[in-house]
Amino acid sequence: MTIYTHTFSTPTGLFSVAVNDGGALVATAFGDMSILRTRIKANATLVENSRRTAEVRRQVRDYFKGKLRQFDLLLAPTGTPFQHAVWSALQRIPFGRTVSYGDLAKTIKRPSAARAVGRANGTNPICLIVPCHRVIGADGALTGFAFGEKTKLDLLKHEGALPRSKHTPRGA
Repeated sequence: MTIYTHTFSTPTGLFSVAVNDGGALVATAFGDMSILRTRIKANATLVENSRRTAEVRRQVRDYFKGKLRQFDLLLAPTGTPFQHAVWSALQRIPFGRTVSYGDLAKTIKRPSAARAVGRANGTNPICLIVPCHRVIGADGALTGFAFGEKTKLDLLKHEGALPRSKHTPRGA
C-alpha cells in the first residue's frame, strides 16, 4: 500500500498530512514527517506527493485564513469501533465551541466512559480535521494535547473558543 504525504507551514508550525490511493486522509500531525509516520497505522510505503495532498492543504490553509470552519474531506482513520464513534462525535463539535470528555461520553451514549473517550480522543490520527483540540476538562482546563498545550491553545484562540479558567496558561 502507498500513502502519499506532504508537509507544509501553518501559523502554528509545520503540518503533515497523509492520504491513501483513494485520496482519503489517513493521518495528520503538527510537525514533520517523523511525527506523522508514528500516526500511520498501516504498513505502507510513504511517498511525498504535494499534488495528491493538495485539497487537504487548501482546506487547512483556508481554515487558518478564517475562510473555512468545517472540513469537507474523505477520511479513512484506522481504529476500533469505539474510537470511530468518538472520532465521529468529535466532528460534530462546531467551530468555536469546546466540550468536556464527559459531554463527549454522553454524546456517544456512554456517560460513564469519559476516561475511555479521553484515550480515544488522544489516539485520533487525524488531528485538526477531526477536532480533538476542542475537548477540554470539565473545569475548563486544556488537559493536554498530543502536539503540546501551546498548539491546542493557539487553535482554540484561532476559533475564539478559549475556555475561561484558572487553568488557562498565563498570557492566553
